[in-house]
Amino acid sequence: MGDALSGKVVVVTGGSRGLGREMVLAFAGAGADVVIASRKLEACDELATAVREKHGVRALAVACNVGVWEQCDALADAAYAEFGRVDVLVNNAGMSLLYPSLDQVTESMFDKIIATNLKGAFRLSAVIGARMAAAGRGSIVNISSMEATHPEPMAVPYAAAKAGLETLGAGIAQTYGPAVRVNTIRCGAFDTDIAKAWPPEMRDYMVQHTALGRIGVPADIVGAALFFASDASAFCTGATLALDGGWR
Repeated sequence: MGDALSGKVVVVTGGSRGLGREMVLAFAGAGADVVIASRKLEACDELATAVREKHGVRALAVACNVGVWEQCDALADAAYAEFGRVDVLVNNAGMSLLYPSLDQVTESMFDKIIATNLKGAFRLSAVIGARMAAAGRGSIVNISSMEATHPEPMAVPYAAAKAGLETLGAGIAQTYGPAVRVNTIRCGAFDTDIAKAWPPEMRDYMVQHTALGRIGVPADIVGAALFFASDASAFCTGATLALDGGWR
């Protein structure tokens, strides 16, 4: 999309690896200055340096555990202190935890999953969305999962959190519209760090049940992310796009 985001500032949580990293690189390639947030500052710094050198844009690395309310506020403040604006927020940070059985999910495990996938997105959307609305313009993009509508036994808390994230997006779209647009990308199986832990039979299952006959690669998210972040989606809000290769 060329320079579709030239002059814009984009904040990406979970931005140092996987889908987040791919989106940061795509946004920078489209001319945006980027704020790269994740729990590991060193990884954010490395990507920020690479982005500056490759694309000549500004890049800010911020350590942030989105599950902690105060750190979400600090991330928002850091972005506005550095750039004076945020045009796009991508709530990409997410995680799940393995458990032997549902009744053995501990309270701390449940709270951590909800905090990372839903609580942080709520707080960032609320505080950055309010500033976007005051400025008269902004786009929020939430990264969800097909688990939100097709929950698997090994990821029930994660699925519940992602379903909540989709509802959150619809609500924030109504709250901060018409100035702020909020849309969701519902991802299918992607070949990221999480997939490295899959047993071979799980990968085979995912491939066999996808119309395109493969799982996604990080680059597959770029088109959808740029669409929702840019004016190409100017008449689109409260929407959810299934990016799952035709999961059936």
